[in-house]
Amino acid sequence: MPGKRISDLQVSKYKELRGKYGQEAAAAKTGISVASARRLESAVTLPSQRPPRHWRTRADPLAEVWASEVVPMLEGAPSLMAVTVLEELQRRHPERFADAVLRTLQRRVSQWRAEHGDERELFFAQEHPPGRLGLSDFTVADELDISLGGLAFPHRLYQFALAHSGWRHARVVLGGESFQSLAAGLQDALWMAGGVPLEHRTDSLSAAFNNLAEREELTKRYQTLCQHYGMRPTRNNIGVSHENGAIEARQGSLKRGLDQALLLRGSREFNDLPAYEQFVAETVRRLNARCTRAWEAERTSLQVLPARRTADFEEVDARVSKFGVFSAKSVLYSVPSRLAGQRLKVRLHSTHLDAWLGGVKVFECERLHASTADRHPKRIDWRHM
Repeated sequence: MPGKRISDLQVSKYKELRGKYGQEAAAAKTGISVASARRLESAVTLPSQRPPRHWRTRADPLAEVWASEVVPMLEGAPSLMAVTVLEELQRRHPERFADAVLRTLQRRVSQWRAEHGDERELFFAQEHPPGRLGLSDFTVADELDISLGGLAFPHRLYQFALAHSGWRHARVVLGGESFQSLAAGLQDALWMAGGVPLEHRTDSLSAAFNNLAEREELTKRYQTLCQHYGMRPTRNNIGVSHENGAIEARQGSLKRGLDQALLLRGSREFNDLPAYEQFVAETVRRLNARCTRAWEAERTSLQVLPARRTADFEEVDARVSKFGVFSAKSVLYSVPSRLAGQRLKVRLHSTHLDAWLGGVKVFECERLHASTADRHPKRIDWRHM
């Protein structure tokens, strides 16, 4: 191979094969060139016994500019790429440096960084035993350009994945990264998997961590959720996303898989939300088929599920005004006029809400979410008036 020194083992193997084959055949079986084989025919010493070469085989094309121009550029901006440095040299010295100098410059820049460059962050391979680690994360999916009933559908996707096998579950999320979305998606994933990992990891989700507190602690609801399923809650360090790489990489593969399925489908338009949710579930099922063997091995290592699910909603008090409306999380909802003046217990789920009066559910509707574009949305049904 060009650029690689011939080893003592190759020399011995070549001389052994030379007694059976011709020069070209023996050289090919040894992995050396015919020209090198000719030199070995007359050599009396092994490569390791030869003195090191201290001379250059050709003139250094960077000798005049390396110390005076290239090194100052690297010291001023250590992240400069070799191709950028070469383009600058070609600008300063027209017709002096050909494009063929790039490989030489890349080797010299790499060597300079090894001797004088900044310290680099080291990464260590992670081993994930079966059944130990599950991860959750949200990702914005607007680039999929989904539309429902002819209207653009901005949304997020929640994804849970098992680090060992890569088995995953995804759920369409309306609004932000709320606790309700996290709790509903996580519980759906655990019950679909049929077991619970020992540890559940997230990044700095506001649904799980109180990031505004002086000491970042788990919110009580998230802690209760993990205790219910017997999982140890953990998180990666702030700003170090590669520690959550087992889920970060799968967010990209999930959106690529959805995009490819949409291209085959020929349309990004869906009749309603259930139709799109079914499409996402079918795509995830095909992705999980790729890791069937590892998933079957990990399934037996999961902890047993509890007897029941726990609450995946937030409960707030709301008083119905004389106009037959109430407010919850900056959203105004209308209710049947017979509820005017009543105080309701409203359970906010990720996609809908329930209103309860004295232990009886008296109202249910789709939940709206406030956004930057619409800080106070309204859901008014004229039939309530």
